Amino acid sequence: MDKLSLLYASALYDLASSKDAVAGFLDQAVLMRDSLKDPDCQRILVHPHITTNEKREFFTKVFGSDIDKDLLAFLFLVVDKNRETFIMTALDALISMIERSMRKVTAEVYFAAAIDDKQLAAMKDLLSEKLDKQVEVSVNVDPSVIGGPYIFVDGYYLDWTVKKRLRDLTVQMKEGCSA
Repeated sequence: MDKLSLLYASALYDLASSKDAVAGFLDQAVLMRDSLKDPDCQRILVHPHITTNEKREFFTKVFGSDIDKDLLAFLFLVVDKNRETFIMTALDALISMIERSMRKVTAEVYFAAAIDDKQLAAMKDLLSEKLDKQVEVSVNVDPSVIGGPYIFVDGYYLDWTVKKRLRDLTVQMKEGCSA
């Protein structure tokens, strides 16, 4: 992550902390990030023929009453300085900072097939207990894992898939045969 995005994110985090509005900033930053991921929004942000005022109007129409005035001011500042490319990375950094401070993490979990709500809740509870943090789970389907999950969470990678076990078994068998 670039230095400027971290500076923006740190300033926004400090501002949220001073206003005792960290949780609100988290929800609003997620809303902004998810909305601005849209390809049409991205085109508006980086289009050279859309003026600064038009971009400001766009932000006001899209987010005006839904986000804190300081977050809207951040968007205006970035547009005024012609640094639109830093918005997404700054929002990602801000979200990470806030989630860390609130002991929240998101786990990316991959299964061979979709899981039901009961299994999702059990996975969430298990990860929350093991990590001693509030865990949100994002479930993805990857049929190549054959069975069992692999998980990316809080800087860790856990692989309990059948695919990995078969790969490990193959390596062990090759090593055993060559001895």
